[in-house]
Amino acid sequence: MTFMNVSLSDPVVQAALTTTGSLGVVGARFILDGGLSQSRFSLVEHPIVARGMAAPLHMHTREDEYSFILEGRWGFWQGGNVVFAEPGDLVYKPRDVWHTFWNATDVPARLLEIISPAGFDQFFVELAALIGSGMASPDAIAALNSGYGLHLDPEGTARIAAEHRLVTAMPA
Repeated sequence: MTFMNVSLSDPVVQAALTTTGSLGVVGARFILDGGLSQSRFSLVEHPIVARGMAAPLHMHTREDEYSFILEGRWGFWQGGNVVFAEPGDLVYKPRDVWHTFWNATDVPARLLEIISPAGFDQFFVELAALIGSGMASPDAIAALNSGYGLHLDPEGTARIAAEHRLVTAMPA
């Protein structure tokens, strides 16, 4: 999986030419890595199943994220507070703050993730490859998380998922 290369002479990232990866209940469409922005930001689109929890409760130590809502109604848990956002809204998720987010509707939804600085976009590429290979063991995922300065809270994840009746894994 790879991101698109754009330039002044070829400035359009065509949706049909982007690659995607499955991350479970949420997907990733790899739009723009940090190369063009000199690592200032990257863009990843996340489509998600109805009532899907996009990520476990987690905290980034290196980057901020901004979620621009494309479709649906999304819930965000940040530092103990819950907010909801709808198409056209932008949600700021700063580094060093525990957060998670989910599709708060009964139909699929999408958002655009802006990651700054760039770099964490490659986490999604690596995670999708790990899941696709069938080698996504707890140890492999823990090593990947550690490599990107990502901390998880499994108990908090379970509590928030139960409270909001969220899907955290695809049915077998």
